[in-house]
Amino acid sequence: MALLGAGCSSGPAEPESGPSSPGSASPSGSGSPSAASDAPPDKGSAEVVRTLATGLNSPWGLAPLPDGNLLVASRDEGEIVQVDGDSGRTSEAGQVPGVDAEGEGGLLGLALSPDFATDQLVYAYFTTASDNRIASMRYDAKKPAGERLSAPSTIFKGIPKGFTHNGGRIAFGPDKMLYVGTGETGETGDKGLAQDKESLGGKILRMTPEGEPARGNPDQDSVVWSYGHRNVQGLAWDEDRRLWASEFGQDTWDELNHIEKDGNYGWPDVEGEGDGDSDFRDPVEQWRTADASPSGIAVAEGSVWMAGLRGERLWRIPLSGDKPSAKPQAFLEGEYGRLRTVVSAGGDKLWVVTNETDGRGSPEKDDDRILEVRVR
Repeated sequence: MALLGAGCSSGPAEPESGPSSPGSASPSGSGSPSAASDAPPDKGSAEVVRTLATGLNSPWGLAPLPDGNLLVASRDEGEIVQVDGDSGRTSEAGQVPGVDAEGEGGLLGLALSPDFATDQLVYAYFTTASDNRIASMRYDAKKPAGERLSAPSTIFKGIPKGFTHNGGRIAFGPDKMLYVGTGETGETGDKGLAQDKESLGGKILRMTPEGEPARGNPDQDSVVWSYGHRNVQGLAWDEDRRLWASEFGQDTWDELNHIEKDGNYGWPDVEGEGDGDSDFRDPVEQWRTADASPSGIAVAEGSVWMAGLRGERLWRIPLSGDKPSAKPQAFLEGEYGRLRTVVSAGGDKLWVVTNETDGRGSPEKDDDRILEVRVR
């Protein structure tokens, strides 16, 4: 356990297919086995099959469209870019007005509605001058470039903002509820927000697509699902509907957590594994901050795949039920620079987004990129 002081480094009813265990969402990818005998191999592999797109500016969230194309959020530009899934050609889908890209804020996570086939809604998490918020926009592929997204309709606002630690990852679960990772702003005076259930900072939130508290939440009038988080950056679910989340540590330990309803994950009282204190839930895996500084995660081929920013690598964490089945394994170390986002591309494929143009990297020609990676 790391005891911490000041400082900082980096509504409607659920459908019947709602969570059978605490937390839940996207069943894409191969998922995590339930029994040790079905665990993936201790050693895996990750091979870059192709570079789909280059020249992206401060990419953050990524949402694959049903037609094979991709939507990518530009954090600093407040723009959503469309990437052709075959050629990699890019065009502007539309702008999100009101984005304040100061510090680590800006246009962050993207997610498609679980009913996208009928409602065509794209959800975005972004920073404004006063808060972090979530809006939905209708997408129309038939419209010209720059006009494919309608004006945003805010569904949820009031998430605390900071120069750092704005969270930003959003994802719909298999229960069709929207899950949201938030940060505790990084401000010294805000460290207590993560333990304050009345605050939206340092939490994982669960809400309806309209932004209302989802049925089954710990408090029926609150969107808070879990708390005690420093800065949640990745959300993904295995095929057994378990929710996993990556989280920035301070100076010592970054974390991968198995998220349970009403779980307290310790910040700011502990960082990394505790000493058996039943008040806090330990991470299932932890890393030195120089080796990870994790952002997006995805589940494929029985493992969690986690992007590393400062660590500049892709981590594989094989799973057996709700625990790792072998030690984490690193891939692509130092080959493509900072890695921001990992999204399942179906089966044994991932989309991996680099992040050298975010102000903390050392961009080279063609940065930033979207990589197609085959894993096992």
